[in-house]
Amino acid sequence: MATNRTFTMIKPDAFEAGNTGAILKMIENAGFKIMAMKATQLTPQLAGKFYEVHKERPFYADLCGYMSSGPIVAVILEKDNAVEDFRTLIGATNPANAADGTIRKIFAKSIEANAVHGSDSDENAALEGNFFFSQAERVS
Repeated sequence: MATNRTFTMIKPDAFEAGNTGAILKMIENAGFKIMAMKATQLTPQLAGKFYEVHKERPFYADLCGYMSSGPIVAVILEKDNAVEDFRTLIGATNPANAADGTIRKIFAKSIEANAVHGSDSDENAALEGNFFFSQAERVS
């Protein structure tokens, strides 16, 4: 069953480039409501825990290093059909393959530095949101 919440992170490349505000504006203009948001910086250990599902993949160490290289903005979003609509808004992981007008087409630098993370399922959206936010930090 589809839920109406998803999770995103504005990645270190987009944060460093000063694109946070423009990305959040695109998200809100697409009809998403921000339910929780905070800027933070992951340690390599926390990045490793967040991306543990990829632990056996060859890119895992580089991913953890990159995601702990600078500040990120963690966000819980709400909208009907949130996960699917957000995946459409952000575009393909590889910005060269992303549709025109998507966040990654506009702001991403590479496959790794692709501006934003977006949950790929309702279950992962809940897990990822819970990783960054306690219940008390969220708008009900």
